[in-house]
Amino acid sequence: MLYELATLLDINLFTYISVRAGFAFFIAFVLTLFVMPRYLSWAISKKANQPISKYVPAHEGKRHTPTMGGAIFLGATLIATLLSANLQNLFVVLGIFTLVGFGFVGYADDIGKIIKQNNLEGLSAKGKMIFLFGVSAVVSVALVATDFSTDFYIPFFKTPLFEMDYFAVFFWIFIFLATSNAVNLTDGLDGLATVPSVMALVSLSVIIYVTGHAIFSEYLLVPNIKGVGEVTIIASALAGGLLGFLWYNCYPAEVFMGDTGSLAIGGFLAYLAILGKSEVLLLLIGLIFVIETVSVILQVGSFRYLGKRVFLMAPIHHHFELKKWAENKIIVRFWMISFLANILALITFKFR
Repeated sequence: MLYELATLLDINLFTYISVRAGFAFFIAFVLTLFVMPRYLSWAISKKANQPISKYVPAHEGKRHTPTMGGAIFLGATLIATLLSANLQNLFVVLGIFTLVGFGFVGYADDIGKIIKQNNLEGLSAKGKMIFLFGVSAVVSVALVATDFSTDFYIPFFKTPLFEMDYFAVFFWIFIFLATSNAVNLTDGLDGLATVPSVMALVSLSVIIYVTGHAIFSEYLLVPNIKGVGEVTIIASALAGGLLGFLWYNCYPAEVFMGDTGSLAIGGFLAYLAILGKSEVLLLLIGLIFVIETVSVILQVGSFRYLGKRVFLMAPIHHHFELKKWAENKIIVRFWMISFLANILALITFKFR
């Protein structure tokens, strides 16, 4: 709406992506703060609570905490985007599709868990991966079909290593699946996934804004892709929605985002990384998500092939819980690691 208003009335201020991104941030933030208490009242009355795994007895006290709060900040993000972004931009349309698609898969999983009150009774692992694969494939194929660059970049190099061509579809599907599941694994403590997600959104917003800006991209020696900068508005809106969500999700949490939120966040972070040619840099931007995922891989692999456990429990935040670290101490320390990793990721922009 703001973009159309700027065009119709010749209001130059609203043509700037940075201005509309700011509006989107505050719209999503305020909407989330306003709607969440009402959602919590409804969720408590309907007993839409978070099922607790029997393998994490320390979380028994969280059994009556409402879940699926991700639906609220996703809804706020979509409204803010519809009001602020240029909806004729293909990258914006695909960004909205990514959020809705991944969010819907998470919603289906959450509903199953809530109805059966069992953390293992949502979508089957195979079913979830099939749906996630489907959404990832649609977005990846759409990008290739519209002649989006398939060049493969790595940090510190100003030129691409090679062109992936149609192999990019499979690579991007892998990025979508890996990132969405990584964020989902991290969402195990109050606010643990929320703040690193905001930090990652900020970093990737800077990257795609620069990528879409002819002058900035030339100065920083990054590829210039016309139109991707508009997606900064969705990223800003999601960051605002997450910040509003954190008001209720910080320790001790009044609500959890559920798979509805975590899968949508992960899918969208992957989308931003793809648009900004930062698929490899995403390893640093989402370092906490990487650490959590690697801990699970190591634990499963070690137990299966060596009969030994590397950690007391995986993902790794549970390992520290069993070592008697206070929950809020684990959370804040992980936030600090995420902050430092994102600073380092942004510094790489000047070293090409």
